[in-house]
Amino acid sequence: MAEQITSLEELNEAVQGTPLDAAPQVQREPVRDEHGRAYATGKRKDAVARVWIKPGRGSVTVNGKDVNAYFARPVLQMILKQPFTVANVEGQFDVVATVKGGGLSGQAGAVKHGVSKALQLYDPTLRGALKAAGFLTRDSRVVERKKYGKAKARKSFQFSKR
Repeated sequence: MAEQITSLEELNEAVQGTPLDAAPQVQREPVRDEHGRAYATGKRKDAVARVWIKPGRGSVTVNGKDVNAYFARPVLQMILKQPFTVANVEGQFDVVATVKGGGLSGQAGAVKHGVSKALQLYDPTLRGALKAAGFLTRDSRVVERKKYGKAKARKSFQFSKR
């Protein structure tokens, strides 16, 4: 039978050599194609974005248009810039994205998700900052379906007692 541990020092000595201390750190490899680009798919609501990033001067093209022309509202442009700001790589990557489905807000969120995933694939050292900011997690909130007997998903018709 094992000996009894009576003090905190003995406990620390016993735990010191356990495999928890020697847990190997996963070393991720960059994932790039033959053109030196990283590819990722981003999703938000009903929008799906295919995103390619490569080193460049910071130009962002969405569906063949400049980002300022496609996402005219400053809020949507700010959403697209967030991953670069958090990773501290503003103006270092060119982005080409194609987006389908949903509205402009969902499409901006999808491009942001795709850019974040592509950045961490291109340079795995950026993964920690992007993950801490929550940009690698797909926002799973979608519109609830309409139920029969209801005006909308949850709204009821006006009740009349008589």
